Amino acid sequence: MTRMTDQIKLEQLAAIMDVLQLAEKLKFELRHSWLSNGRQESVAEHTWRMSLMAILIEPLLDQKVDLARLLKMIIIHDLVEAEAGDVSVLDQIRNPEIRKIKQQNEEQAILKIRQMLATSNGQEIYDLFYEFEEKKTFEAKVANAIDKLEVQLQHNHADISTWEEVEYDLSFVIGKHVQFDQTFVLLKDLIEHQASQKLEEAGLNVSEIRERAISTFS
Repeated sequence: MTRMTDQIKLEQLAAIMDVLQLAEKLKFELRHSWLSNGRQESVAEHTWRMSLMAILIEPLLDQKVDLARLLKMIIIHDLVEAEAGDVSVLDQIRNPEIRKIKQQNEEQAILKIRQMLATSNGQEIYDLFYEFEEKKTFEAKVANAIDKLEVQLQHNHADISTWEEVEYDLSFVIGKHVQFDQTFVLLKDLIEHQASQKLEEAGLNVSEIRERAISTFS
């Protein structure tokens, strides 16, 4: 019985190693965001700070959250990009067809990952991916809010020369993702204020940008 159990476990571990090899790509799959030192951000770095944000913010949330489930969802949500690649929001805004292609590629990727882990927790990872995408549970709403806020926070840390003009406007449209919890509303206000200061220091008219953003993206 022990030998059979060990053999099954070895097969499961071999499959996990294959997924970890796939996931290693996230360390060099680059996002649109830039770091404060002038280097482009990787997907893995974005996921890491999202996880840290969840741990730090969890005690302040208005409603109790399943932190283990939340962290699993955060870590898994961009795993598909190891297979499908990262597609920036800006590209999706410019070309709506790209959003459809992105969705199709990610659906194929999560199916592949589920199959790779078929003898262990592949179904759980598949379900967590779609829980994040559907944004219905409290944990999924928290994960999505953190996702949006971390992106803007990273933009705030980067030199404004790395911002595209549309990103000026996107600094003021996070509100719709955070209204379900007052903690996130307050954090959004702090991050938005930080962005406003950065834009003002660059000599830009923040009131004009905010009005344009509301008109365009509301």
